[in-house]
Amino acid sequence: MSRAQIRTPIGRVRGLGSARSGTGHFWHQRLTAVANVPLTIAFIIILVSLLGRSHATVVQVLGAPLVAIVMLLFIGSIAYHMKLGMQAIIEDYVHDEKWKFAAVIGNIFFCIAIGLAATFAILKLSFGV
Repeated sequence: MSRAQIRTPIGRVRGLGSARSGTGHFWHQRLTAVANVPLTIAFIIILVSLLGRSHATVVQVLGAPLVAIVMLLFIGSIAYHMKLGMQAIIEDYVHDEKWKFAAVIGNIFFCIAIGLAATFAILKLSFGV
């Protein structure tokens, strides 16, 4: 009897496929969810404080270093959390491997594009270029 035949099922799958990467994905998603709570509250406070203000005031407030840092952290955390969540949905509900691959790649590019566009806008306001 060969060694592979006497291994338990868990022994055969350990280190392969989702049994290995799923835990890291799970923790990243939970960590970003926890980080998003205070960042979203800060974002809402900033947004509400800017309602009815002039364009110059909005540019000045969003260009302030502390506000810009909070906004950049919010953008990064939200974009990464969005990527993780959509990837989990795609992997669970898209069954054709070609469509799954295309959807995951599209999801990655979309999240990067959204994150970079928002980051560029904040940096442009922050550095006044």
